[in-house]
Order: sequence, then C-alpha cells, then structure tokens
Amino acid sequence: MPQIWMTYEELATLSGCTAAEARVQALHLSLDRRKSRDGNTRVKLDVALMARFFETIREGEFGLDDAIMALREAHRQMSGGLSSDQDSFRRGVA
Repeated sequence: MPQIWMTYEELATLSGCTAAEARVQALHLSLDRRKSRDGNTRVKLDVALMARFFETIREGEFGLDDAIMALREAHRQMSGGLSSDQDSFRRGVA
C-alpha cells in the first residue's frame, strides 16, 4: 500500500479548508503525524483521503491519462529496435 504524506497546508488544499482546520481534521481522523527534516509536520493520508487525492490528480488540467499514454509510447520507442538511420547515428556516421 503506497503512503502519501502531506503538510497541513497541502492537506488544507486537498480538503478545501485552512491549515488549522486541516490539523484538526488530522487529529480527528487519528492520522499518523511526523516531523520532517525540513521542520514541517506531515500527516499520512488514510485510504479515503488518498482516493480523493488521486481523483484530484485525474481531474487535473494536464490530463494524467494522456501523460501516462505518452510515457508508455516513449518507453516503447526507446526499448524498440533502432532503424537504419538511427543505427548510423548511434555509430557516429553522418
């Protein structure tokens, strides 16, 4: 199971509230909390909050599904065989 840790400010953005309200929410939900090396306290999202987080990413302006398809296509091209033009380029032949 993946873990997602957020600051109170990030949780507030996800929940549509203030950082203080997000802190109260984290306490109410008994979310795990840790002080990070950067001095910020982070809370570990529970399953419901992770689902909300993933949903907001999917609804984002940049089109997550399109980005995933583009990455898969780039991987396919990079792992495929080289064409004759690409092969000569690889050997330094102009």
